[in-house]
Amino acid sequence: MDRPAAGGGTAAPRSPRFFTMPLDRRRFLIVVGSAAAYASLRPYAALAQKAGAGLPPLQPWSLPDHAPAGEIEIARGLIGAAVLAPSHWNAQPWRFEVEGPLIRLLGDPQRTLPVTDPERRAMRLSLGAALENLLVAARAWGLRPTVSYRPPGDATGAVAEVAWAGGEAPRDRAHFHAIVDRRTNRHEYDGRGLFRENRAALSVQVPEGFRLHWIDDRDRIQAIGQLAHDAVHEQVMDRGAQAERFAWTRFGDDARKRGDGISVGALAIGGPAKWLAGRYLNPKSWLLGQGAGSLGKQARKCVRSAGALVLLTAPERREESWLLGGQVYERFALKATQFGIAHQPINAPIEQERFRAELLTQFDAIGEEPLMFVRLGHADHPRATERRAVALVASFRKA
Repeated sequence: MDRPAAGGGTAAPRSPRFFTMPLDRRRFLIVVGSAAAYASLRPYAALAQKAGAGLPPLQPWSLPDHAPAGEIEIARGLIGAAVLAPSHWNAQPWRFEVEGPLIRLLGDPQRTLPVTDPERRAMRLSLGAALENLLVAARAWGLRPTVSYRPPGDATGAVAEVAWAGGEAPRDRAHFHAIVDRRTNRHEYDGRGLFRENRAALSVQVPEGFRLHWIDDRDRIQAIGQLAHDAVHEQVMDRGAQAERFAWTRFGDDARKRGDGISVGALAIGGPAKWLAGRYLNPKSWLLGQGAGSLGKQARKCVRSAGALVLLTAPERREESWLLGGQVYERFALKATQFGIAHQPINAPIEQERFRAELLTQFDAIGEEPLMFVRLGHADHPRATERRAVALVASFRKA
């Protein structure tokens, strides 16, 4: 562009000037090497920029203390509580449809683990936990929620609908405040048992139609630790199932970038498996055997560090009990959170038929339907795992 002249006019454009740099062998290699590096790294830089620009919105681990103003904002708040529920491998298999003062809860078939969870038992348990969080928040805000359960295989894909009205006194506040503090704690516990009164309060969370079996005898805990080791080891060595779980394992900053799955840090893996997790957990790797050994030992150690073990069961195998069982478990987990009790569901013994039968025998629950096998104890509070924001899981329609 022309430059202004000192007197206010326009100076004539200058001719471009060039200079010559002698290109000896050293400079030649630097130039060529820099060009090659740029060419090789440019695609990755573009991917990094794309990934950075495409980060999904994450749901904050916080909730308003009182009901927001307006139906839409109330619905967003209720769904915000729902998505803080636990889910199998943090797959978050839920969707929500909002029509006025009504929220429809649906399963998301794209976020299931069909090899590990072929009957979608774990998915429905996860949906039940999300539903319970939603109901707890509604009651805490002085709303009156009404639930309509949909039969399995409903044509709409919905599992439940929740309508609400106002005018109630706030209740269920203690459970509500526990929603943002609840964590699945996969770390080793310190072995301390539970206070009798805490155990009684936890048992009260389980309604008629479900049973909660307890084990706090050290010898029996040791035996179940070995059962957990064997179940986890065998499950990891099933390469088809492990490929599915590996797809939900997050490395580096992937959990934040995708808003789901379980990070290697959250898995609390120790030893070489922590640093070589990408190979130890990869079903295509020749190191998978070492990974199975590490995860099996970790499961055994973690179970044996527990202060107590519980098995939540239903009287019979019915798909309807899975959604309700998820609600029961979430109330149990929220109550445990209030008491500062660490908890972790261990799924491998339930997900494999031969270990499931042995687990039921250990808990004197033969003939019942196992829903959740959980270890309880005391440990440092872990950080929260990522959740996809309401904007990604909810759609709003005019009533």
